[in-house]
Amino acid sequence: MPILEQAPPESRVLADSVPPPAEQGVRVILDDAGIRRSITRIAHEILERNDDAESLYLVAIPNGGVPLARLLVENLKQIGGRDIPLGILDTTLYRDDLVIRGERPRLRETEMPSSVDEKLVILVDDVVSTGRTIRAAMDALMDFGRPRGVQVVSLVDRGHRELPIKIDYVGKNIPTRADEKVRLRGQGAGDDPLEVVLMTHADEAVGGPAEAGWGERR
Repeated sequence: MPILEQAPPESRVLADSVPPPAEQGVRVILDDAGIRRSITRIAHEILERNDDAESLYLVAIPNGGVPLARLLVENLKQIGGRDIPLGILDTTLYRDDLVIRGERPRLRETEMPSSVDEKLVILVDDVVSTGRTIRAAMDALMDFGRPRGVQVVSLVDRGHRELPIKIDYVGKNIPTRADEKVRLRGQGAGDDPLEVVLMTHADEAVGGPAEAGWGERR
């Protein structure tokens, strides 16, 4: 009877460790380390630009703005030594395309710990494109008081503005085509690192904080 040769242990290990094929049409353009570097730089820029750190009030736009704002609050405390209040503000019902879409929107959480009267509010979003989400956030913000000023943080600015919205602090400018999508994935905690991906096709299976839906026309 012929003796069957077994593959050496090294070859079996190599075969088992072959990574799965990359997601079709999806490219990582910012990994977790790159995102954290951008947030740290933005924290420095915020404190350099605003002398009165006591008046700062961060407001995250869900979904993708929430993990980024939490990172930003941590960095601001490490650099400036102050606890900055953080709110979460759903903009869904303030969007100007509710009637156009003809869909029932999915509402997200709103958690505003206090009024924004006389505060310097810093809106935090993951991806800005048309500017309509930021405009809706400014409208929604007025329900919580009269801020002294409003500034905007975006991890990614992908262009395609439809409204004259200015981003004060940008992690990265990424030129894109109109039919491409940019997503923030992960929560940035434990075994769920953050990453920004560029999708060259409409694959809605790729989830994450900025999941498809009302955040698409950003």
